[in-house]
Amino acid sequence: MANQYDLIVIGSGPGGYVAAIRAAQLGMKTAVVERESLGGICLNWGCIPTKALLKSAEVMEYLLHAEDYGVQAENPRPNFEAMVKRSRGVADAMSKGINFLFRKNKIEVLEGTGKLSPDKSVVVTDSKGDKKSYQAKHVILATGARAKSLPSMPIDGEKIIGYRKAMTLEKQPKSMIVAGSGAIGMEFAYFYQAIGTEVTVVEYLDRILPREDEEVSKNMHRIYKKKGMKLLTSAEVTAVDTSGEGVVATVKTKKGEEKLQADILLSAVGVVANIENIGLESLGLKTERGLVVVDEYYRTNVPNVYAIGDMIPGPALAHVASHEGIICVEKIAGMDVEPLDYGNIPSCTYCQPEVASVGLTEAEARQQYEDIKVGKFPFSASGKAKAAGSSDGFVKVIFDGKYGEFLGAHMLGKGVTDMIAEVVVARKLETTGHEIIKAVHPHPTLSEAVMEAAADAYGEVIHL
Repeated sequence: MANQYDLIVIGSGPGGYVAAIRAAQLGMKTAVVERESLGGICLNWGCIPTKALLKSAEVMEYLLHAEDYGVQAENPRPNFEAMVKRSRGVADAMSKGINFLFRKNKIEVLEGTGKLSPDKSVVVTDSKGDKKSYQAKHVILATGARAKSLPSMPIDGEKIIGYRKAMTLEKQPKSMIVAGSGAIGMEFAYFYQAIGTEVTVVEYLDRILPREDEEVSKNMHRIYKKKGMKLLTSAEVTAVDTSGEGVVATVKTKKGEEKLQADILLSAVGVVANIENIGLESLGLKTERGLVVVDEYYRTNVPNVYAIGDMIPGPALAHVASHEGIICVEKIAGMDVEPLDYGNIPSCTYCQPEVASVGLTEAEARQQYEDIKVGKFPFSASGKAKAAGSSDGFVKVIFDGKYGEFLGAHMLGKGVTDMIAEVVVARKLETTGHEIIKAVHPHPTLSEAVMEAAADAYGEVIHL
């Protein structure tokens, strides 16, 4: 009976560990299989340590512009090794926090690599190669994803690197090419550029941050070009020569072929799900396009086997995986639960200025609705933003003109990743534009921009 559980979760990332804790809260005997560190990629190599690095970059920028705030800071310079060390320390502390939560909730950690067997048992192979079999009534797969490696720029971990290596380089590169300008690409581009690395971003599509509202992309391009970053859009890395000291990337652009030289190339062109070697084939688990097929409650085609997070279709985001895990477990427990509303998922990019969005872009809204109202409030008109020296960016809101439905919001600026939750909750509660306008926002705050943008949509804005 010692090796029998109500639930075994394979993977302890933000989907897996949250699912395990919720299961334990609901009285299930729970175990988690983890081959590396508790918290998975997010806590150890993604969300958390990258934010620590980005904070170091932000502090560096403050020091470089200290005189703007009436402060004298003589010759500030980055200590790259110390920045990396701090980042790793933050990650380690968070991982230990998960360990504490597991002990508190009596969740057993099975160290090693988990694999499904044809009889639905979970075989765990430890670091020594020893195997042990465990039984569970239910199994949740939460194995996450890894950086995608393209044939034109195969990741070697030395000169062509993924996001994981980008956080633990031995020394700061003098120059870097970043292939891909999604959230991961732009966050690392900002970090390295802010501490003095010469950065070139190469984006295959016609604008950076291509999933964001076009106006956000356009303004971010202008801001980063002004910072001195080279941004190539409608461009593709077709080959990388690593035979020399650094890298020479062949980039195809609208104007023709261009050779870019740098110390290192960071591939940030997306992720690929970790679905290999976990026993999917032995059970006949259905997959499509490299992802596990599930229903709205994360059930696979095999009874009592579930999948959540980056290994299933949908946004590859930590907060999405966490909510999927909770919904999955509560459904297993027989609770009355609603499927996740994937149309109300916030997206955040943590470079400076930050980017946050939820719902439809303006272009999408115009395609889907006959009449929309769009309001925008620039942070240059915000007293709090001006006082903070962070007046770049804006808040843009979109409403259905007929019923006032809150269709979407797009934010660019300091602190907007903490502001977007207001819109997520408002949309969840079916709040209208007029209700946002009438809700008193504290002054002076950055959050006033949401109210002012809503007022602008209805021709009632005061401070523009």
